[in-house]
Formats: sequence, structure tokens, C-alpha cells
Amino acid sequence: MNDFLHKLPQFVGNHLALSLLFVALVIALIVTQLMVLLRKYTELTPAGLTQLINRDTPLLIDLSAIADFEKMHVPGAKNVVTSQFDPENKDLAKARELPVVVMDKDGRTSDGAAQRLIKAGFTRVYTLGGGVLAWQQAQLPVAKGKN
Repeated sequence: MNDFLHKLPQFVGNHLALSLLFVALVIALIVTQLMVLLRKYTELTPAGLTQLINRDTPLLIDLSAIADFEKMHVPGAKNVVTSQFDPENKDLAKARELPVVVMDKDGRTSDGAAQRLIKAGFTRVYTLGGGVLAWQQAQLPVAKGKN
């Protein structure tokens, strides 16, 4: 270990770009992990969502495109087009105390919607990690059509 510490400055001097890239990657990793720890919503796995459905009666909001929703969705999910998603909506405001699970086709847009729900005063907000595709890959039942 002592030999390593003596050779480290020489290595950094000879490989400055590589060393800076390593430091940047470590900082990015730390910042990403801190953001995950500090967010106020929870990302669920398909198994976690199944447990939540069995234990509680969550509101399932699917932000997938209409065509994707009609091809497959989690049973009981309500489709809301992302551009029309409004956490301040009076119908949605009635569900502030319910657990709310936001999902989409592949899990890419649900984080922003979860943040908006938290800002609107929702206390139990979840996302489905990997979206409906992860649900399907876990071989859980999917519904088709508009409902």
C-alpha cells in the first residue's frame, strides 16, 4: 500500500486526462446517489408494486402514450397523457392521502410527474422502475384496451 501511495503522484502526472475523468466519474456517482437518497418518492420494483396493490389501494397513473397504453398496461391503471397531467386537478386532489404510483412505458418520464405530485402536496408517491415493460418482463398480468 505504501508503494502505491508513492507511485500515485507519478501516475496522475503521466495520465492527467485519465485521472481527471476518474475524479469526474466518482463525483457524478456521488451526486447521483445523493439525489436518489434525497428524493421524496420511492421507486418500486414490479414485486414492490404488487405488494403495495395487495396491501393498499393505490391510484395507478400511467403516463404512456394512448397507443402504448392500449397495447398493455398494469391492470387498474388510468391513462393520462403527459401533456395533460395536472396534479392540481380537483379530481386528483381528492387522492392526496392515497398512495399514488406513476408509471409509463419504460420508466423514463415518471420521475418528473412524481416530483410534480410531491410539490402539489401528495405524501405517498411512488414510481414503477422500468415502467410497464418491467412489469411485463416480470411476467405479471397486463391489461389491454382502454380500461
